[in-house]
Amino acid sequence: MADTTSRALSLLNLLQTHRHWPGSELAERLGVTERTVRRDVERLRELGYRIESTPGAAGGYRLEAGSAVPPLLLTDEEAVAMAIGLRLAASQRLVRGADTTLTALAKLEQVLPAPLRRRVNALAQTVQPAGIRSGAPVSTELLGELALACRDHERVRFTYTAASGEVTLRRVDPHALAPADRHWYLLCWDVDKDDWRTFRVDRLTDVRHTRVFFRPKPLTPEEIEEFILVARSWVRQPVEADAVMAMPLDEMRAYFGQWGQGAEAEDDDHTRWGVGGADWRETMYGLTYIPPGVEYATDLAEPGRSDLREMLERMLRALDAPPPPPRPEPSQAHQSTD
Repeated sequence: MADTTSRALSLLNLLQTHRHWPGSELAERLGVTERTVRRDVERLRELGYRIESTPGAAGGYRLEAGSAVPPLLLTDEEAVAMAIGLRLAASQRLVRGADTTLTALAKLEQVLPAPLRRRVNALAQTVQPAGIRSGAPVSTELLGELALACRDHERVRFTYTAASGEVTLRRVDPHALAPADRHWYLLCWDVDKDDWRTFRVDRLTDVRHTRVFFRPKPLTPEEIEEFILVARSWVRQPVEADAVMAMPLDEMRAYFGQWGQGAEAEDDDHTRWGVGGADWRETMYGLTYIPPGVEYATDLAEPGRSDLREMLERMLRALDAPPPPPRPEPSQAHQSTD
């Protein structure tokens, strides 16, 4: 009996850590037959856990919300309090480890019955920590859904409204959620674009789960951080310009990596790339990343264009002029003051 109980708890833990499990994989992980897995699932159902099963080669099991909180050793009030705390921590980034906070929230809300979930929604909207600047509002329910998709490697569809106002339907394999500059970003593989894309979560609507599961592509934490940094740089800047460089698009993207996102082919031999910054100095800094020897033209507008030209002319005069005399040695400087 002890072995049966221990195995049922192990099964429950697996069901809570993934949205969908094939029956064969559960059996392999537990070291039992699929018939034993079916019996253990029935035991959990008798305890109040609502577990959905689907037949067929791609079938399996998933834990669903029931009509009451299953035996988590939590009262309704405790479950609501925990959910609200996790929501505030996730939406305001009060703690480190955003993914951990979101998956914990998703795991708890996954089994909350509808009446308790409504209480959480109502209370969370009225409880806001003071002194914290927040970005565009994002539904914590949406964050939880995306966190589950990232965790379970499940493809999703959604509607996305770009900063330009363009509305598109996207089909993606989500890999990571990350907060930056008071916004949430979703890093994913765009199935139709066949490339990586980063989306602001507050511009996402109509998220739909496809129940299509994918094998995640390898990404290091440094690569994820760079993707998010690039996405942050795409917000509209006070001083913006296009640079059309004598470099084919494929070569440009190979050289710039993720910073080449948004570049477009002007023709077979030239690429148009947008740069920007808080002022003309930051825009100039972006232009310095164009590879040595590659000619380019830019439409930097006035007065930044004149300011940049004056600064460069002055810098060239400084480089052409004789260098200033060397600094005196410390001993010589001391002697000259005697």
